[in-house]
Amino acid sequence: MKRMLVIHGPNLGLLGKRQVDVYGKVTISEINKDLKAIAKSKGVALEIRQSDHEGEIVELIGASPAKFDAVVINPAAYTHTSVAIRDAIAAIDIPVVEVHLSNIYGREDFRQKSLIAPVAKGQVSGFGAMSYILGLEAAIYLTAHRQS
Repeated sequence: MKRMLVIHGPNLGLLGKRQVDVYGKVTISEINKDLKAIAKSKGVALEIRQSDHEGEIVELIGASPAKFDAVVINPAAYTHTSVAIRDAIAAIDIPVVEVHLSNIYGREDFRQKSLIAPVAKGQVSGFGAMSYILGLEAAIYLTAHRQS
């Protein structure tokens, strides 16, 4: 059975209350419920974590190859600032898919640069909660078609 890790970055625990004009009314619990249903239907084991702490996210990424086949991550604000998260992703040998609820390229200038994109297998942004679903589907696909 394939195993996937989903990491929600800082402030994503506030979804549904925070900047609903940008992120919508969907809550992290609703996103997690949808992801779990998809994983179950695909026969994939799924672990979901949320952290506001950069170091904890780095540790989750670093430990992921021992337990998971792929990672789906929304680094949130750390997308634009965290060399540590970027380096952790670059150091592992499993696929990582970056996701964002909003279209980061249509937002403020400082949000239009992702430090994560160059080291991720791919990125899905701008589709609201569907970005997570598409990201999980991509991770499942990548693990099924991974070269040995």
